[in-house]
Amino acid sequence: MSTSSDPTTTSATTAPKHETAVVLPANLHARPAGQLARAAAGFTSAIQLEYADRTVNPTGVLAVMGLGATVGSTVTVRAEGHDAEQAVTELARILATAE
Repeated sequence: MSTSSDPTTTSATTAPKHETAVVLPANLHARPAGQLARAAAGFTSAIQLEYADRTVNPTGVLAVMGLGATVGSTVTVRAEGHDAEQAVTELARILATAE
């Protein structure tokens, strides 16, 4: 029997990572920032938004608004953890439909 690698040990120590970039259809103001914060708070993964060399935790409305992202800007959503894929998908959806 081989003892080289145990897949359960590997998956337990490495959390899934996901990332996507979204071009904003509108400025990142209070309403979409609030939607992002509420959505981000519902996930257990560590989530980050990145824009113009700034990175914030999207669970805070003021932090999201502080990015200063405007229409046509590209915002990157990153997440690491068990629900990272769902977190990135949901936050990207909110960003892509911001009004």
